[in-house]
Amino acid sequence: MRPAEETLEELHVKGFTTALAALALGIASLTTGAMAQSKGTVGIAMPTKSSARWIADGDNMVKVFKEKGYGTDLQYAEDDIPNQLAQIEGMITKNVKVLVIAAIDGTTLTAALQKAKDKGIKVIAYDRLIRGSENVDYYATFDNFQVGVLQAQTLEKALGLKDGKGPFNIELFAGSPDDNNAGFFFNGAMSVLKPYIDSGKLVVRSKQTAFDKVATLRWDGAVAQARMDTILSGFYGKDAKVNAVLSPYDGLSMGIISSLKAVGYGTKDQPLPFVSGQDAEVPSVKSIIKGEQYSTIFKDTRELAKVTANMVDAVLSGKQPEVNDTKTYDNGKKVVPSYLLKPVSVDASNWKEILVGSGYYTEDKLK
Repeated sequence: MRPAEETLEELHVKGFTTALAALALGIASLTTGAMAQSKGTVGIAMPTKSSARWIADGDNMVKVFKEKGYGTDLQYAEDDIPNQLAQIEGMITKNVKVLVIAAIDGTTLTAALQKAKDKGIKVIAYDRLIRGSENVDYYATFDNFQVGVLQAQTLEKALGLKDGKGPFNIELFAGSPDDNNAGFFFNGAMSVLKPYIDSGKLVVRSKQTAFDKVATLRWDGAVAQARMDTILSGFYGKDAKVNAVLSPYDGLSMGIISSLKAVGYGTKDQPLPFVSGQDAEVPSVKSIIKGEQYSTIFKDTRELAKVTANMVDAVLSGKQPEVNDTKTYDNGKKVVPSYLLKPVSVDASNWKEILVGSGYYTEDKLK
């Protein structure tokens, strides 16, 4: 027999060894796949898909959590409180590792969050503070008071109030009264505007200046438009024009602008007032480029998703998540440790630099 030839027994041994090697590789592959999912599932409860902003939040979180090795259960409640409650309770039943919740009404979740606590599930309030529960572990958001300050400062600059110009007519809008952020936005804005109102440089002809009078339930643009219609018909006409409108959110801004256009604003003889906004939604950015809406506030949801994912990672590793505010956000039961990101004001002068330059939008999307 030639040395190069193999006996039948040797061939059997070689085949068995090859099979073992293949089996080992298969097991290793399965183990790697299992490890990729071993970090578990994060439940993400978002309020609605009616706002492009919340869709972006959800997409960004799924992307970041996937990169970190987590599965996700992302659900939208379409601004229906019982629906969101049922979704969260379903996530608890499925034993998600952590709940990330952007609440529709943060006062309605107390019982559900107690169930989460009993199961050892941590809770992170996302952008909207959850009120009335001690079982909120952390809060990831933007500096919401500063959002309002920036909104008002864009109007202050547009009107030249710092230069002593005026008086000007202004009308005020606030967000949904069941959203804790709405009060921060409004108070931040009023910290800038109230001195001008008190001095007479700004005049609110409707006399509607209290939060409960200017709030807009569920951030509904149609509700804002209807209220603006009423204000225009009741307090403005040939002898009085609106010069500025404080709007806390782009969806409201578009409704307000529609109302103004319906009575003749937006022409060379009767230009639109300066209207603020928030969230840099595509229709509003296009409106800013077109010279209609004056400003918006950009909050980079990619960064908020990263902060939230880092919080989850730390919590599940038994570490202390990074926070930069331990005083501001009292939910009625505790001061919730928070991480605040910085908002940025955007207008016709810097939209390309801020929104396209950061890669948040392509320029084609805004044409």
